[in-house]
Amino acid sequence: MTSPIAIRRLNAADQDFARHLDHLLSWESVSDEGVNQRVLEIIDAVRSRGDAALVEYTQRFDALEVAAMADLILPRERLELALTRITAEQRAALELAAERVRLYHERQKQDSWSYTEADGTVLGQQVTPLDRAGLYVPGGKASYPSSVLMNAIPAKVAGVPEVVMVVPTPRGEINEIVLAAACVAGVDRVFTIGGAQAVAALAYGTESVPPVDKIVGPGNIYVATAKRHVFGKVGIDMIAGPSEILVVCDGQTDPDWIAMDLFSQAEHDEDAQAILVSPDAAFLDRVAESIARLLPTLEREAIARTSMEGRGALIQVADMAQAIAVANRIAPEHLELSVANPEQYLPQIRHAGAIFMGRYTAEALGDYCAGPNHVLPTSGTARFSSPLGVYDFQKRSSIIHCSAAGASELGKVASVLARGESLTAHARSAEYRIKE
Repeated sequence: MTSPIAIRRLNAADQDFARHLDHLLSWESVSDEGVNQRVLEIIDAVRSRGDAALVEYTQRFDALEVAAMADLILPRERLELALTRITAEQRAALELAAERVRLYHERQKQDSWSYTEADGTVLGQQVTPLDRAGLYVPGGKASYPSSVLMNAIPAKVAGVPEVVMVVPTPRGEINEIVLAAACVAGVDRVFTIGGAQAVAALAYGTESVPPVDKIVGPGNIYVATAKRHVFGKVGIDMIAGPSEILVVCDGQTDPDWIAMDLFSQAEHDEDAQAILVSPDAAFLDRVAESIARLLPTLEREAIARTSMEGRGALIQVADMAQAIAVANRIAPEHLELSVANPEQYLPQIRHAGAIFMGRYTAEALGDYCAGPNHVLPTSGTARFSSPLGVYDFQKRSSIIHCSAAGASELGKVASVLARGESLTAHARSAEYRIKE
């Protein structure tokens, strides 16, 4: 049964296309002063009262009767138990996905390097992992074991000795496959806490929760707001917006495939964005028909419908060159090049979180098991940001080891520049090493 849906149609040839596109892409965080103030109060309470605040907030927000912090700690044995409780099919899928993610990220690992100049001066870079990383995982029924793999495995590949996971268990709901994913990914410690209080605990530490160097992982507006506030005390991955997909199609892919690819992101939440760009107007019509026919078959129809009607679009362009220009303008989180010979367009793509090549590469494969990370820049930030990776869990320290001759020659240059800046202590420090 075909269900009417009012999905936006745009044409790049229209005079006001740029304005309409800007309006379509605009998205603002729903954080307001009320949310901000509550988050600041929670952070302050956790900093001042530690575990006691965590227990209190967990009782209040997660409707859990917990007597002490010990009730909110899961030992490694509990993760191993979860691995036995999930189905054999789920375990096999988790382990295969984890292995593919691990193999891909092994190639990202950076090594230290150095070189020696003619006078014996050695310059280089030392690469070291973070000491401890914190992973926030949404809890309850809407849990994402794939996010555990994507966040924890790069940290472990980078050599991070300890990965600490926080995951709320509202009303006592424990998602076994999430705990199993933590076991497979090598998570070291798990605390069943969530919200802004969990972020504060990871950032500042409590009697039980160790402070981390970086916090990664998705969460609600309270989590995102807390991450903003603790940034600087710790590193964070990003402040992520709603999920996005942009499909560029030459009109030759099965329209049902394209419709379902759009739904794969639209079903995330009402603010998610799914856009199709094609030079073939008749193809856009066929996809619109597929959308209307297939939408009622979705388990999350209401969410996908709101997303498609509110932020979705079918965009007609003059040709593939203009399609690529629109894609670069949007800078999407996920970009599908559902075209013949996608390799010819790849060098022209400047801004995208992940690029899915060809008609058979559904974005959903990247979400779970292809190998590359699914934590990607959103809301146009692909213009200056990259996917989460091993490099996010490594630090780089510069190495400078001057020989006597090198110090003498560089000292002359430093002296001139330092005195030009009126920083005479700098100059004199360098001048002491100059050979007469």
